[in-house]
Amino acid sequence: MELTVSSLKQKDAGRGLAAVDRAAMADLGIENGDYVFIDGNDGEVAARVWPGYPEDEDMGILRIDGHVRRAIDTSIGERVTVSAADLPTATTLSVTVPDTLRIEGNLEPIVKRRLKGRAIDLGQNVDVSLGVGPGSSVPEQRIPVQVAETQPADTVVVDESTNLTVDQRPSEPDQKRSTDDQSRERTSSDSRSTSHSRSSAPDIAYEDIGGVDDELEQVREMIELPMRYPELFQQLGIEPPKGVLLHGPPGTGKTLIAKAVANEIDAFFTDISGPEIMSRYYGESEEQLRSVFDEAAENAPAVVFIDEIDSIAPERDDTSGDVERRIVAQLLSLLDGLEERGDVVVIGATNRVDAIDPALRRGGRFDREIEVGVPDKDGRREILEVHTRGMPLSEAVSLEEYAADTHGFVGADLEQLAKEAAMTALRRIRPGLDLEADTIDAAALEAIRVTDRDVQRAMCNVDPSALREVFVEVPNVSWNAVGGLETTKERLRETIQWPLEYGPVFDELHLTAANGVLLYGPPGTGKTLLAKAVASEAQSNFISIKGPELLNKYVGESEKGVREVFDKARSNAPAVIFFDEIDAIAAERGSNGDGAGVQERVVSQLLTELDGLEELEDVVVIATSNRPDLIDDALLRPGRFDRRIHVPIPGEQARREIFAVHTEHRSLGDDVELARFAGRTQGYVGADIEAICREAAMEAAREYVEAVTPSALDDGVDTIPVTADHFDHAIKTTTPSVDDATKHHYEELERQFGGTP
Repeated sequence: MELTVSSLKQKDAGRGLAAVDRAAMADLGIENGDYVFIDGNDGEVAARVWPGYPEDEDMGILRIDGHVRRAIDTSIGERVTVSAADLPTATTLSVTVPDTLRIEGNLEPIVKRRLKGRAIDLGQNVDVSLGVGPGSSVPEQRIPVQVAETQPADTVVVDESTNLTVDQRPSEPDQKRSTDDQSRERTSSDSRSTSHSRSSAPDIAYEDIGGVDDELEQVREMIELPMRYPELFQQLGIEPPKGVLLHGPPGTGKTLIAKAVANEIDAFFTDISGPEIMSRYYGESEEQLRSVFDEAAENAPAVVFIDEIDSIAPERDDTSGDVERRIVAQLLSLLDGLEERGDVVVIGATNRVDAIDPALRRGGRFDREIEVGVPDKDGRREILEVHTRGMPLSEAVSLEEYAADTHGFVGADLEQLAKEAAMTALRRIRPGLDLEADTIDAAALEAIRVTDRDVQRAMCNVDPSALREVFVEVPNVSWNAVGGLETTKERLRETIQWPLEYGPVFDELHLTAANGVLLYGPPGTGKTLLAKAVASEAQSNFISIKGPELLNKYVGESEKGVREVFDKARSNAPAVIFFDEIDAIAAERGSNGDGAGVQERVVSQLLTELDGLEELEDVVVIATSNRPDLIDDALLRPGRFDRRIHVPIPGEQARREIFAVHTEHRSLGDDVELARFAGRTQGYVGADIEAICREAAMEAAREYVEAVTPSALDDGVDTIPVTADHFDHAIKTTTPSVDDATKHHYEELERQFGGTP
């Protein structure tokens, strides 16, 4: 029967599988684990049947990876013939590996396990992962295994009964890297471009990219359709698109998308590296640009990829160099000149889209601008699946959990995380290896496993590049760490967590999430702790801003700092921006006597960001202050800081809960009654109670140290109790932060500003 080709999911690629929807499986009379022949434009290949994905049910879809698609010269969206295959089991199988492989010992059982269950053809090259050790000169331990002989001499299946032998073959001097080796460059990151690499398309398939499904679909629509089906555009009477501009943070996969699309449509691919075409001689830079486009036109269909296009085509008004102006003019002429470009599509990539000359960004040149943003949780899981595909992970490693914990990580960061985890595993087993030997034992290599602890250690060494300038590691603060304040916590949950967790409810009621929350109250009541807890519980990126670091005496710099913070938050949503003591930077305009007017400009910029033309999608601003009366009134109106939540002085029950939080991990004497201490600490805030608990523990430590000899100091450490006397002493020596006058002042502020007591 005929089925439509589609791509496999990242985790299933490279295993010789064909995912067939269940209706088609029933029609073909095959089951999971059987084999099929796939007949494409150029030959036939066998693959093992895998149940189709739920979204493909009754769609007549066959999912195969890039290796299988290339073997039969077919592309996504094309129709292929699929038939059931009854393949014999291989009685004997002889394979060869490169003689550069520095592994000694018995390789047969390792290779056999990797090939078990696969359909194998004579002469076929299969890339086998042998671990993460330093046992081979082949990059990343992806070993190209070549099938030299099979019995019977046909397409066969490898199983336990197969007698497999492994021999070495001489390496060719200019041996081409294997498919999976090259695809280890696969990263949702910007691959480094090579100057004028005028060659056939790079060997990267769609399965080698993760987290950019929507962006990839847009690029395919712009490039694949015109090249494959020009009749569609002729029928519509329009010119097909000629250029795509990919922009977004570094490391998100812009270069990789361009290479994958060029590969999948089997187009000639050439890329331009800015610095390489720059020349001091008049006219030489333009000549090099023209030669690239001329060669692409001769080899059409072709893709010309210009990486970091902002470096060779900056805004002409802002550049002082004559060379850059001439290159921009030449590029404009090539993109939209008198001569037809033919079947040549130009893809540009940049992370500074506003620095490009505006003349390039109109229709007919770069017809569409596609933002390749920071991946979400599902995208991060796909990227991790790509980079751990050949890695010997232990069963305890949950990629789903690490995808949830890697906020702000782009593809390049996740690739680095996988590499760092592998290197951590290698460092762990290195003492058991003989590093003086020329070879490594195959059994030692096979025993290497990347454990959950290795990945955890790697997490400590890799920072998210998308948030590097503003990212703050939030302590793991849960709601349980905040004693009392139940009503306040509930209001924060409604404002911040609910829009993220219950989006359909808000959509149905046409509710929009609050843009900002102002927490105000006396010092020490837990405002900052609440902000950290809500960001942690909401699983959001947390960007902490200290007011004074935004202030700059130079005109425009302070506003630029505010603008960059909000831009970072938008591109890394969901995010929480936290301004501690916001009254320091957002005081009432016209009242502070600031000669430079810096604070007034900061307030104006904050107003624009909170309630301007550009919406805050999944971004919430939390600000704290103990002087809300000093904040500019314009910030406190609805639509900016929608919720004003009063964090009050804790009542007796709340104080009892705060005492419980701060004594949870301390040994208390039998005479300690926290309720009694809560009753004696009227007017004390959370910071005061924490100080009481700390002083009581210190008093217990003094008594113990003075009572024992140095030699017996360690014997009774586990049983040092903090008694009621220690707490009594601590309460006497700790004065409350809030007196009656301060309490009345904040009660008056609550009547003035509203909020939740």
